[in-house]
Amino acid sequence: MQTGLPLPLQLPIPGVSLGILFMAAFALIAPMMDSFAKLIGDALPVAQVAAIRFFAQAVLLTPLAAVMGWLHWPDRAEAALHLVRAGFLLVATGCFFYALQFMAVADAIAIFFVEPFILTLLGGLLLGEAIGASRYIACTVGFAGALLVIRPSFQDVGAIAMLPLATAFLFAFYMILTRRMATRMHPITLQAYTGIAALVLAVPVLALLNGSGLAQFDSEWPAAREAWLLVGLGLCATISHICISFALKFAPASTIAPVQYLEIVTATAFGFWIFGDLPDTMAFCGIALIVASGFFVFLRERHMERQPLPQP
Repeated sequence: MQTGLPLPLQLPIPGVSLGILFMAAFALIAPMMDSFAKLIGDALPVAQVAAIRFFAQAVLLTPLAAVMGWLHWPDRAEAALHLVRAGFLLVATGCFFYALQFMAVADAIAIFFVEPFILTLLGGLLLGEAIGASRYIACTVGFAGALLVIRPSFQDVGAIAMLPLATAFLFAFYMILTRRMATRMHPITLQAYTGIAALVLAVPVLALLNGSGLAQFDSEWPAAREAWLLVGLGLCATISHICISFALKFAPASTIAPVQYLEIVTATAFGFWIFGDLPDTMAFCGIALIVASGFFVFLRERHMERQPLPQP
């Protein structure tokens, strides 16, 4: 397996802070992907949309990684990790895209935001990352803000509300595996292999179930509108998950977890701009809490990085 990340230049931002910035970039871009998925709606089967999302990622990143010399032939253990990791993300994507057919983007993301809690805990349990009280507080404040933004109700959407919860658990395990693998190979390579591994899993399922009568698996040729939406979805998905890989290369999973709450801010903005969902006063208070928690984590890490190292 390729080790290290030979960056072409020395960046002026310290490692952990750079990871936080990449996570903030993900939080800004990912709701664009979700908005494209919601605009597609039920015009195309969810399984097909999810597969095309990973096809775009593989097509965009594999040639780039090959030209730059970042590709390598994975051994059996690494290939298995790629498949497991892609499986988590593939199922999570399908669950979330299906939920978006019935829920507002910000509603679904608000329910999904149990994920930073799960990620913070898993970062300590599985990766041995140190988790201080300030990070738990930042997660709690951000989650409280997310509840104020939407205040999701299971009575309104029924069992569909469980899908963002399932997405949260699956995505947390995807993030943990990404953290383990992102420190050992270039993030572009990692995401290229993610796209390929997801297609290895998705294409046989689509081929087997096409024509089965299951609406979410019967593939259709997209109309011009849906084709352009798929292009936008694929681009946003690819760029946002590159940001995740870089974020997890530079910073511990438990550190960047609270920064994910910034995603609800972008989701609310896109919800208003595209779908006409205007937050109320309490929702704006929640957005303020979310921004404050993410900003607190960033400033704290910058302060910690400036502290002199202890002398032996």
